[in-house]
Amino acid sequence: MEFDLAKRAIAGDEQAIVELLTQHEDTLYRTAYAYLKNEHDAVEAVQELTYRALKKIHTVKEPTYIATWLVRVLINICLDMKKKQKKFVYNQAVEIVSTDQQSFEMADIIASLPKEQQELIYLKYFQDMKNGDIAQLKQIPEGTVKSRLHTTLKKLRVLVEKEEL
Repeated sequence: MEFDLAKRAIAGDEQAIVELLTQHEDTLYRTAYAYLKNEHDAVEAVQELTYRALKKIHTVKEPTYIATWLVRVLINICLDMKKKQKKFVYNQAVEIVSTDQQSFEMADIIASLPKEQQELIYLKYFQDMKNGDIAQLKQIPEGTVKSRLHTTLKKLRVLVEKEEL
């Protein structure tokens, strides 16, 4: 039964895709919740899976593994969401804000950092570069970029807290 449903889904039958997603809804939701630890995000991940399944299910080569494919895509969505959340937390920690006065204050605080740390902040948060790209540009290992960013962000938090007092 599921094999035939999977074959129809892969062939482009949208109703079959919806039926497959409905059959595996509980497993998919529990998987998303296990990764994201949040009901809202888990529901959002399953919604994104529905969209991607409608767009990409034709790429599945073996109908037998349709459930595995759905879970794999969902896990990738969850990992992407976690990366975005982590980046959002970093942006909050750095407190890059839109109001003029606060932006100027933040620019002054960043300017008080050593040049190398300033450059890391600008590349990562203003140019939106990935750690691997920064590593290539600076010709240093990616792990070094991560540790230097971590150190720089800790220093920035301390400076921001001093400024607020």
